[in-house]
Formats: sequence, structure tokens, C-alpha cells
Amino acid sequence: MVLRFAGFELDRQRAELRRPDGQAIKLRPKTFGVLNLLAANAGRVLSKQELMEAVWPNIHVGDDSLFQCIREIRTAVGDDQRQLIKVVSGRGYLFATEVSIDSATIATTTLGSRPPAIAVMPIAAAEIDGAVTAMAANVTTRLADGLARIENIRVSAPQADFVVSGELHKAERSWEARVRMTRKATGDVVWTAPVSVELEDTDVSLQQSRLAAGIGHPLALRIGALLDADTRPAAASRGSPPGSSNVVIEQATASIMQISRERFATAQTMLEKALAGDPDSVDLAVSLAALQLRGIQMVWYGPAECAAAQASVKSILERALQAKPHSIPVLEAYCRFLNATNEFAESLVACARTLNFDPWNGLALYHLGLGQIQLGRFEDALATFKLADSFDTPQVSRWTWRLGAGWTCLLMGRSAEALPWLHGSIAITPASGRSYMLLAAAYQDLGQPAEAKAAMEKALALRPGSNLSNVALPRKNASPIYLAESDRLLMAFVTAGLPEH
Repeated sequence: MVLRFAGFELDRQRAELRRPDGQAIKLRPKTFGVLNLLAANAGRVLSKQELMEAVWPNIHVGDDSLFQCIREIRTAVGDDQRQLIKVVSGRGYLFATEVSIDSATIATTTLGSRPPAIAVMPIAAAEIDGAVTAMAANVTTRLADGLARIENIRVSAPQADFVVSGELHKAERSWEARVRMTRKATGDVVWTAPVSVELEDTDVSLQQSRLAAGIGHPLALRIGALLDADTRPAAASRGSPPGSSNVVIEQATASIMQISRERFATAQTMLEKALAGDPDSVDLAVSLAALQLRGIQMVWYGPAECAAAQASVKSILERALQAKPHSIPVLEAYCRFLNATNEFAESLVACARTLNFDPWNGLALYHLGLGQIQLGRFEDALATFKLADSFDTPQVSRWTWRLGAGWTCLLMGRSAEALPWLHGSIAITPASGRSYMLLAAAYQDLGQPAEAKAAMEKALALRPGSNLSNVALPRKNASPIYLAESDRLLMAFVTAGLPEH
């Protein structure tokens, strides 16, 4: 079995830890044993006594032996800030990152061709407290209900292939859940992750929703990866070092939404070269498509190049869907592509398809809302963005659905309601010029011209060269209802200071 975490691979059969580039890291046997135990129990606090009894059975050793192993592990994985292996005061050590077991191994040896059955056990309260017990019960119910909506699995306790279990702890300022999925036949942990939800500024119902989604979203992704496992020969047998495709993807894209124009061509060349060496890799293909789509949206291609890039993205994603029709990352990318090319009706179908495999997928909900906006279904769009906010997964995209909710409120003529959504989006991601433009329109509509002008000045500083013609979105396939309200917002932009030319 190979355990994967934070880009590293822990090969238990070879007793080897490998970096993201495939290079082995030398560890002493006892140090490897401690790391193996921590990773296999990620999300669960292991006491010093547990660790020492497991790694040094029937031998009395001092605490220093364990401390030295922990120090060596932190050095090996670059955990200088102690965020991967955390000390839980008075309790022990916590391996605080998501860990997965080699997908292909699980898929070929456990499932065969039938859909897996998953049992959801009651999440245990870590302390005797009525509020914690009630929260744990509610989160268990929400999690089980969500998993039952996933198309290609069964939620069934008697015939379960996998068991989901966990514990819930109430800290001073947050709920802390530690949940894992184990293979019932062997007890092996195939997925685990810590989940944290802040207590501040949220009611109990929202906390319950975000806890269930915080568990369910990464679990759904893990189940999807398990079922869509790549069963082709390993990369090494095709002439590439182990993990090389993943390294290329990470280096080339880093964060697709943050890549600069200067890095864009280099990233595209890296992915194209890697894909030429491994033409059947769906992961590489989707990463290239996502990068090209970013280039189209940011106008980093010339007119002729743009048409070619759009055709390339469509071809890549359609082939990827044929190869992996249930793949959540592929479906997410296809949703985004259809919205970017104004194929809104088709996008609604693709987004709904994504939600069939991950009901908590905030990215799919965001793109569903965008499609509903352009089709003039404003009430539906606002409900969709609010649902995404109630799930808050993945948190890195939180600003997008808050922006979407603010934009929808403006289109509905509810500018006062739009303000907190837009301010919330800007507080998370203050570098988006469009957020400030929408904020300017809201202030203009509310009769606050000075605030509107200041917001537009900020938008133009973030997006120099913006004017009425290059800010307006393409009108292809958009509803007349949306176009009329969008034109009204564009005029508010101009009144607040957006140049017409």
C-alpha cells in the first residue's frame, strides 16, 4: 500500500518515503515506523504511549527516542511550522492532513465492477456534552443523506465495503472533526482528513451544514478518485519517473486562477510536453484544458489563437469525459468551459451531473448559479449561491459565490442586500476589479455617489485599461431579461466613473 499526503508518498511495502519528484528520502526504521503509524491514523490523536508501544514493542525507551523520530519526520517533510504533525497538549500527536491510499490498488482488489457500499457510523462526541452530542448526531444525518444522493455508490450498513466513522470535538472557537473511511474487510484507512468550522458569526444550522460538507466534499472526491482509478501501467514503466505527471501539473498550474501572463506560456509548454510523453493521462489533459481556458478568459491569446485554443479545450474535455464520465475534476472543468463559451443550458446539465457525484461541490454550484443568471433565472441563482455559501467547500472559492450572490441581488434591484455579499467577497479576495465595479453600481443605485466613485477608482487601479466595451460580457445565448438588467448595471458603472472607450 502507498499512502499519499501533502505531495509525499509513503510506500509501506518498500519502507520508503518519496518526495513529490519521486526522490526517496532516507529515514531510520523507527522513524519510518512512527511516520507510518501517524499517517495511517491521520485525523486521530495518538498518545505518546500508543506510539511507543507500537514502534518499540516490549522495549522500555525514554521519551527522547520518540521526540527524535518526530524531529526527523518534520525535517524530512519540511514541517518547520509544525502544521503537519501537531502536538495536542496533554493528549499526544495529530497528523493533520488528508491521507489517501493508492487508488488503483483499492479499485482493482476490492470493488471489481460493482458500486461500493458505504456504511456511515454515528460520529462520536469527544466529550460528554449535550451540545456536542446533538451536533455529532445532526452532522452524521446530513452526511449520510448527502452520500445517499451520490449516483455511483450505495449507503448500506449490512453489506458495506467501506465504513465512515469519526469524532467531533468542540474547541474554544471552532468545531474540530476527525473522520476516516476504512475498508471493512481489512480495517485499512483509505481516506482521512481533519475538518474545522469556526463558531463565530454563524448559527448552529450553518455550522452543521459546513461540518457535514467539510467532511462530505473531500470524501466524495476521494470516492470519485477511487472509482475512476487509473489502471494503466505505472508511469515508470512508460519511461517517466514515479509521480512525474503530478509534479508537472503542480509546477505548471500551481493555482490556475493566480497564474500570471508571464508564466502562462511556460506552464502551457510544460503541460504540452508532459502530455506528449503520456498522451493517455486524463489528469494532464484536464490541467492543460484548464490552463488554456484561463488564457482565453484573460485574453492572453490573439484572435486566431483564441479560436484554436477554444477548440482544443473542447476536444480535450470531451475525450476526457469519454474516458472518465464520472470524474468530478473533469466534470468541473467542463462546467467552467461551457459557461465561459456561453453554452448556458448545456452548463446547467453538466453542473447538475457533477452534483450527482459530489452534492457539496461549491465549484459546481457556482457555475450552476452563473448559468442561471445568464438565463434570467435570478431567484434560482441566488438560492444556488446561498447553498454554496452554506456548504463553504472548497473554502478557497468562498469569495466567488459571495460575489455571485451580490451580483444577482444587483440584477434583481436589491442593492442594499448586495452590499454585505460584495463586501464579504472583497474581504476574502481584495484583488478582483469586478467585485469593486459591482460595489460601485450598488452604491450608485443607493444614492451614494462618493462611495461609488471610490469603489470604481479601486476597480480601475486593479484593472487598468478597463472600459465599457471590454468589461461587458459576451451576449451570445443570454436571456433578454438578463441583458436588460446587465445593461442597467453597465450604465451605473459609467456613471460611477468607468470610461466608455
